Amino acid sequence: MNRFLLVLFLVLAFGFTTVQAQNFSTHQVKNGETVEGIAKRYFVTTSDIYKLNPDAKKALKPNTVLIIPISKANRPKVTVDKQLIGFTEHKTKRKETLYSLAKKYKISEDDIKKHNKFLYANPLKKGDKLQIPQFKITETVEEVATTKTYTVKPKEGKWRIAYKFGVTVDELETLNPNMPAVLNEGAVINVPNLEAKEQKQFDDKYSYYKVLPKEGFYRLKLKLGLEQGDIEALNPGLKETGLKSGMILKIPHTTNVATANSNELGGAMQEGEARDLSRSISNLDTKHIAVMLPFRMHRVDFDSVSDIKSSLKRDPYLDVSLDFHSGVLMALDSLKTLGVSLKVDVYDTRYEVSEVSRILRENNFENVDAVIGPLTPASFNKVALELKPYNVPVISPIGTNLKLHDNVFQSRPSNDLLKDKVVNFVKSDSTASNIIIIADTKNITIANSLKREFNAAKIVYSRKNKDGKDEFFVTKEDIEGALKPGKNMVFLETQNEGYASNVTSVLASLNNKVNPEKVDAKATEIVLLTTNINSAFEGDQINNSHLSSLQFHFAAASKEYSENDNNSFVKAYEKQYNITPNKRAVKGFDLTMDVVLRLVSSTDLYASVISAPLTEYVENKFAYKKKIFGGYYNDSVYLVKYDDLTIVEVK
Repeated sequence: MNRFLLVLFLVLAFGFTTVQAQNFSTHQVKNGETVEGIAKRYFVTTSDIYKLNPDAKKALKPNTVLIIPISKANRPKVTVDKQLIGFTEHKTKRKETLYSLAKKYKISEDDIKKHNKFLYANPLKKGDKLQIPQFKITETVEEVATTKTYTVKPKEGKWRIAYKFGVTVDELETLNPNMPAVLNEGAVINVPNLEAKEQKQFDDKYSYYKVLPKEGFYRLKLKLGLEQGDIEALNPGLKETGLKSGMILKIPHTTNVATANSNELGGAMQEGEARDLSRSISNLDTKHIAVMLPFRMHRVDFDSVSDIKSSLKRDPYLDVSLDFHSGVLMALDSLKTLGVSLKVDVYDTRYEVSEVSRILRENNFENVDAVIGPLTPASFNKVALELKPYNVPVISPIGTNLKLHDNVFQSRPSNDLLKDKVVNFVKSDSTASNIIIIADTKNITIANSLKREFNAAKIVYSRKNKDGKDEFFVTKEDIEGALKPGKNMVFLETQNEGYASNVTSVLASLNNKVNPEKVDAKATEIVLLTTNINSAFEGDQINNSHLSSLQFHFAAASKEYSENDNNSFVKAYEKQYNITPNKRAVKGFDLTMDVVLRLVSSTDLYASVISAPLTEYVENKFAYKKKIFGGYYNDSVYLVKYDDLTIVEVK
């Protein structure tokens, strides 16, 4: 290959840039400074500053970094020190003014007034005797702050560097006119000359947002769900500088941010695009994980097979733990085939906090990369709190109301998130002509909250007995009177299986009916929904044909895998255990795969939140977001519906 072409290839491959001739300098505003004063110091006009820093027209706040044209800013600052050494007497003549005297003696009018205080209250007149101060002038030349060179580090892009040095991306590009669209590691660029203590540090545990033009705190609240005080708390100095178009803000992870900044910040993917981490394995170091489950093996009777089976039936915690652990083992086999090196410790917590304390005390967890479990809240909180000083991430498989310490990952989505998913789905359906809420007394609170979301909705409650207690049924007439021709979205909120059976039967009988008394009348279409899926909708009294005809919608933390998918995990599990995996086994597999693949495709679990905002496996998906002050929660759920006697995802 021609040597010239070889050199060209290397240049294109590595993309190194050299420092261009400096065209600009920077100035960090100090308290009390004005644009006029700064312009005077750098020998530029205020319009020069405003042209490169349009936000300075509104207000000039401390810590703001201004871009100064270096073609005019290369003159040093001169500090003049005046020392009073005496006075000269002067008798005012006709037509003399303070201005002419100041010019004559090369001092200011204020200098004259200061030593002739009667001039503050009286005009200068002919014959006034003045004391004209004489000064010894000392000029001190001060070096003007300029930019400095900076070498781009791994994974650093324009927005990270702009955030680090307190400028916008546009201002960074102004300092580097020939900077390429994408920065490469090792590139050398110009940045503001800030000391290390003034530079902002990038934190993988947070997300970052680029402020758009004309975007204030109110718009950010609507978009990000963050109050002004929350944003200012995470961005020291923002209270003084105020928001500026293009500036980078440090914020907790939110779905909205991932969508809004996916192109700008390069770290997030569009919502709905799950990343396959098995194709991104980059860290081949052996990872050390621990799994904590309440097997309670000390209670198992091992005398015979029948005794063991009896122990399984008696102890639900053992049953749950074995199911989950079977999924974990399948995940470990899959990870091994991918070339992942793992050290795995499995602990029996016995469903006792005291046992958890003993495990933590007698084993070294300081260098463990992640802990999965325990299952129960008290034990989980104990582990999370004890390992917090070591920054060891602790992942909860099933908890929903956990105390989110900084190192906690709540993998099960909250009930509020499930509810919001259904409510937002209904709000987005422009074809719905009527909304009905059917509930029992136990669910009045949720019925009222839905009524606040849908003001025009009608509420139908269960019939009551003479004592005012629920009979857990409604009549056809109760519901028929609330229906309208067209599409009716009906919420059913109950935990009573009999009531759910009664309501779904009545709704199915009214579905797709047409009023024969009206010409060209629309059919009464009914879509059934609930914000709280529970066992009442899964019991033997429920007719799944009714649920299918009503297109029953609900939000779920996981979806059911389809037997038609020919899933490799399901096939391997059936071969290994001669049984179809239940939801607990699938969760053990999905969660273990996600935790380990995040560890081997990123620097650690915290950093993976940015590099892999959404992952999906057999039945579960994970999109961790960070509480503003606290740990991480899974912000991704499925919206599913009954369709032809099967449950399918609503895309």
